[in-house]
Amino acid sequence: VETMQRAGQGDLFAQFLKLKAKLEAEGLFESSRKRDIPMQPRAIGIITSLGAAALHDVVTALQRRVPHIPVILAPASVQGANAPLEMLQSLQKLVAWHGQALITTESDDSEKMAIDVILMVRGGGSMEDLWAFNDEALVRAIASCPIPIVSGVGHETDFTLTDFVADLRAPTPTAAAELVATARDLLMG
Repeated sequence: VETMQRAGQGDLFAQFLKLKAKLEAEGLFESSRKRDIPMQPRAIGIITSLGAAALHDVVTALQRRVPHIPVILAPASVQGANAPLEMLQSLQKLVAWHGQALITTESDDSEKMAIDVILMVRGGGSMEDLWAFNDEALVRAIASCPIPIVSGVGHETDFTLTDFVADLRAPTPTAAAELVATARDLLMG
């Protein structure tokens, strides 16, 4: 025997478990470091692919529940070799956008556009399809992000490292949108 390899999910799963254990030992997944998600965010940031069905699902849910809350999309690939870097850059763009002054048309005053929560979403797929969400640099960026993040990656049975480090894990992209958007009917009733 020259080499041995774990049967079943194989090398990717072994890499996942090794990195998960490392980041967990550093405390990145501790519940004490997670922030509350605001019930009524002033603006919602979204990181996903422009062509993703998840984008349609999330925007539809937000439009139905909170059409008055601005949404800022920072598109990124959510699969493939370039996806981790693109998602990291999109996260940085949303953090930079947070608090930018917007000129109002009524006067010379300006107001702050505060992104109070970011949704990182993507539909389901195989472990290989979701692998970009296990990138160590991306996970560390989420851990240090000043804005709370909801991870809505895959379906209920899918888990990625972004799920563990995010302030809140949603079982689906649509659920992520619903978790940050209390329907205005409930608030008014």
